Amino acid sequence: MITHTAAVSAPHLRWARAALPALLVCLAAPAYFVLLQPLLGAALLVAGVGTAFVLERGRVTASAPSLTRDLSLIALGMAIVSTISLEAKLDDLSMLRFTLALGGAVAVPYAVSRWIYRDRAIRFPWRGGGRWKRWQWGWLVAVIVLGWAILPFYFITSGVYRNWPVVDSPDLIARLFIGVGAVGIWDELFFICTVFVLLRRHFPAAAANALQAIVFVSFLWELGYRAWGPVLTIPFALLQALIFLKTRSLGYVVTVHLLFDAVVFAVLVHAHNPGLLDAIFLV
Repeated sequence: MITHTAAVSAPHLRWARAALPALLVCLAAPAYFVLLQPLLGAALLVAGVGTAFVLERGRVTASAPSLTRDLSLIALGMAIVSTISLEAKLDDLSMLRFTLALGGAVAVPYAVSRWIYRDRAIRFPWRGGGRWKRWQWGWLVAVIVLGWAILPFYFITSGVYRNWPVVDSPDLIARLFIGVGAVGIWDELFFICTVFVLLRRHFPAAAANALQAIVFVSFLWELGYRAWGPVLTIPFALLQALIFLKTRSLGYVVTVHLLFDAVVFAVLVHAHNPGLLDAIFLV
């Protein structure tokens, strides 16, 4: 009985030890992207990684993943993102800044994991579980319908569409289309394949999902999904991680995200150009 109890409680003790440092690191996201307090964000990252190091000292084994290393990868990516403003702009310089910062937030942790830590903790399984099942095709249709029904009401009645620049020319519309799609792909590379996957090495799925959602939703807040946006973005962040956990397919979650963002793009064009897409949207 004692042996069984110890075997059952040991994982819970590991999760309890990991909870504080992981929470500190993830809370850096609202500090950076909601409160816009970079010093507080940096302090939380340092406190989280430092706490993990202290708690793990002398306990790390070759067979178990290192919480300190994994949180340092998340912290590194988040710190890189925090070097730019996430205000949506469509000029050349702003789009270059987004490309370098967001690209670096994925590429640098991946490189550190693979060539410095040599643990290949970050992977990008494009096809995952193979051919898509019927429910996956059904969910793609549902995403379009739900986006069509909900997003115009959200963006227009709340006025948050003004957080994105006016797009009133073919060039600006094309830039918006590229920008929305590129950020959507990046969301899955960073929040799911980096943050969620790294946290999943130390927590049950539900806990890892809740922690990654803090980071995901905070980023989307600064990007422009404000007012009552979290009512939409929190379920979306949680569902994307659950779908990835079930399908193991980056390709599928990216497809879901791009379909959703295609509706976002159309709604933004509609909101900034009254009358242009009235035949499609009800609001």
